Amino acid sequence: MAKSITLIVSGSIAAIKAPELIRQLRAKKIGVHVIVTAGGAKFVSLKEIEKLSGHKVSTDIFAPDEMRDMWHIRFSRETDLIVVAPASADLIAKMVHGIADDMASATLLANNKKLLVAPAMNTQMWIHPATQRNVAQLVKDGAEIIEPGVGMLACGEVGAGRMAEPEAIVKKIEAVLGTGYLALKGIKALVTSGPTHEAIDPVRYIANRSSGKQGHAIARALAAAGAKVTLVSGPTALPDPAGVSVKHVTTAAEMLAACEKALPADIAVCAAAVGDWRVTPSAQKIKKAKGKAPEFSLVENPDILRHISTHKKRPKLVIGFAAETGNAAKLGAEKRKEKGCDWIVANDVSDGKIFGEDNNKITLITSKKTEPWPRMSKEKLAEKLVEKMIAHLRKKASDGRA
Repeated sequence: MAKSITLIVSGSIAAIKAPELIRQLRAKKIGVHVIVTAGGAKFVSLKEIEKLSGHKVSTDIFAPDEMRDMWHIRFSRETDLIVVAPASADLIAKMVHGIADDMASATLLANNKKLLVAPAMNTQMWIHPATQRNVAQLVKDGAEIIEPGVGMLACGEVGAGRMAEPEAIVKKIEAVLGTGYLALKGIKALVTSGPTHEAIDPVRYIANRSSGKQGHAIARALAAAGAKVTLVSGPTALPDPAGVSVKHVTTAAEMLAACEKALPADIAVCAAAVGDWRVTPSAQKIKKAKGKAPEFSLVENPDILRHISTHKKRPKLVIGFAAETGNAAKLGAEKRKEKGCDWIVANDVSDGKIFGEDNNKITLITSKKTEPWPRMSKEKLAEKLVEKMIAHLRKKASDGRA
């Protein structure tokens, strides 16, 4: 059955990209129903949008036919996905606070489908604490943000706030809808992500700073390429990626057990920051004794990367991550040999950054070379890493070793 989306075009100058976005979606055989806000109508031709989409553009919730047919409800019921591109700061704020005073905002409040949001605005508007709070709440509510780019803005300033290009938005839409070229169709992938928490007592635990953003991005990218993905995630604030089977765990032992159940797999990406040690937890909260700190005996946790790398059901490609302080490339190369995995993705976390950020800078280490990558978004890094995986598996197949 053909897929279709509802596209909401709001009041940003980036609305001028909407016709090209619609052209590309239609070329992919994806149906497009369009809502244009009053602000969006200042930048686009409604007649052009109707011609490109093949459907009447909705603008006024109080138009007789819109009210009679309840289109603000039907849009999400009769299409597979809602996309807001561009999403202005104003419309983002309305989404967060449940304001429904026009066709676009009422449709968003009545939505029961996955939501993709492509923000577009001036840099200062984008980095303003109010906008950042609103975007964080959208993510918490289950929306996926298509991050704006950095560059020259329409106002003449340079910075973050440019709406993602239509090609990137189409790629995200295809990933959610499960359409497009599926290079990894038939491939099973296992991804670990996030931190682990090891209890000290019912109140306290040992943890680390991992946000899970990179591991979740890799799971999304693998799914977009057609793989059947199992994501084993430690405790994070991130929504589950669309089209991915997610197993939520807390401890390293639970993560290992979930990984065992996910095997056999063709690809394993161990991106989680698994705690190296645990303690035997107290059944009761440990009380503070004046002048005396409690003493703990640390026990080594299972080494999940080594376990998968040496497993009798070992995947064809096993990738580990190494967050290092110091010479990340050297330490990563040593870790690759020690664990027995195929590749290591190493990064330097000496300054405490990377964790929780949207960008990453890594060195990819294989048995044949060490390849530094420039800083890029974690989403882009995931896509590039998956492209490498596809090329690797194809080469092994052509060499007769897979």
